[in-house]
Amino acid sequence: APHLPRSLGIIIALQQTNTTIYCTMSKTVASGADAFVEPRKETRPDFKELKSIEKERREILLRAELPFWRILMFWSGTCLKEIATDSLVWTTLIIYIGIRIYANIVDYVPDSVELLQKTNVGILGGFLSFFLVLFVNQTNGRFLEMYGFSKACSGRIQDVAGLAKTQLPIEVADRLVRHFNAAHIAGYVGLNAIGQGSPYSKTYFFDHYNEEAKLLTPAEMKEISRHDMDNSGLCMKELTTWCQQDVTDARIAGHIDTYQEKFFHDKILAFRAAMDGMYDYTDQPPHFFYIHFLVLLSALYLPLFAIDTAYAAGWGADKAIGLDILQGLIVFLQCVFVVGLRSLATNMIDPYGDDLEDLSVINYVEGTLEICSTIMNARQE
Repeated sequence: APHLPRSLGIIIALQQTNTTIYCTMSKTVASGADAFVEPRKETRPDFKELKSIEKERREILLRAELPFWRILMFWSGTCLKEIATDSLVWTTLIIYIGIRIYANIVDYVPDSVELLQKTNVGILGGFLSFFLVLFVNQTNGRFLEMYGFSKACSGRIQDVAGLAKTQLPIEVADRLVRHFNAAHIAGYVGLNAIGQGSPYSKTYFFDHYNEEAKLLTPAEMKEISRHDMDNSGLCMKELTTWCQQDVTDARIAGHIDTYQEKFFHDKILAFRAAMDGMYDYTDQPPHFFYIHFLVLLSALYLPLFAIDTAYAAGWGADKAIGLDILQGLIVFLQCVFVVGLRSLATNMIDPYGDDLEDLSVINYVEGTLEICSTIMNARQE
């Protein structure tokens, strides 16, 4: 108002401004909160897609003993796709073809031909071959080690199911086996938090088996909901601890003695150690420095090999189309060797992805559930 002191008018104006800012910020925070609580859309494969991948994986495993001519007929699960889409292969072939086209156009022998005869690209190829084979051996060892961890997890669950069936009351044994199988499945879902991620999600993987096998009750699901199963291995850890608590409760209730309890705990902790091994290997792939070194060597060697081979294929009166084709085939085979070995090794780094060469996780989970069901329903006359 005009009759108010100037200082008081300024204070009122500031209060009105602050109120406006506060209201604007409140709306922004509320809008942000709404966006925060909005459920995330799951973009990983649904269960139907996972089963389709798993079916093809199992079919590929059966191809290993086929005759060679049938093996050559396949495209999926082979190195052909990697080679056909690798730009280094096409660059190398283009270099070779370009030089040979030039050689067939001109009638003289360039001075560079004599100079290139003094080079020895084969030495570089020998070193590259050694490092590539070493890389394949390293990743293959990792792959088989992680396969062993997966089978060990399944084995320890079966051990506990057999012990529980024969030593515990049926309701106590059923509770223990349910929790143990839930920990198994949650462990694969939690792998998404590390490494290259996992295609096995809580929504499409854990919830499917939980509903199908009645692993956890709604109250138990609510209890573990404080953990983000898709982005942490903590849910698996807690469920494993539940299994240990089930065993301790059984000993307190007098169903088993301390020696039997220790045997149960040893099996449960062995399961957790195997699952931790999977997490450890996934979290620490081969050093990027080493992979970059191999890629750099490949990118330098293959074009040099193409140039060396193209210049050695003949000039002037010594050139021949048949020799050009033969030397071109040798260049292509060298590309297959280098790029194929590199792709083979990199595909084995993370065996818990959605590649056809990865481990059959669904087969392990469903096999374990089926065996546990058989053990728990065993009857003897």
